Amino acid sequence: MSVSFNHTIIASKDRHASAQFFRELLEVDEAPSWGPFVNIRLPDGVLLQFAEPPVEIQMQHYAFLVDEELFDRAYRRLAEGGVEHWADPQMTRPGETNTERGGRGVYFKDPAGHAIELITRPYL
Repeated sequence: MSVSFNHTIIASKDRHASAQFFRELLEVDEAPSWGPFVNIRLPDGVLLQFAEPPVEIQMQHYAFLVDEELFDRAYRRLAEGGVEHWADPQMTRPGETNTERGGRGVYFKDPAGHAIELITRPYL
């Protein structure tokens, strides 16, 4: 039996705003939603389900591997939208991207405060 990642639930302060943020950033379409979830589907079929849990949200880290063209468009949207971003996870290089592993990367926070990373080359 093969294994693949299918879905995850991302805790949100506003599930609709978070889903919209990721839809626009990653240029993906809405997916059918149900119950407490607002869903988006990534091109590889992975489902991101946004929900508003009745607890304090703890920051999580989500990294997305994107191609160079999407990185350019997404980075432009972040910069033009005034989204604070950094070249490093320690947040010591504000307003920059990095060129590690032969690609590019950027770190920023989503509307719920999660640490998001866009990279153009995988770590391994």
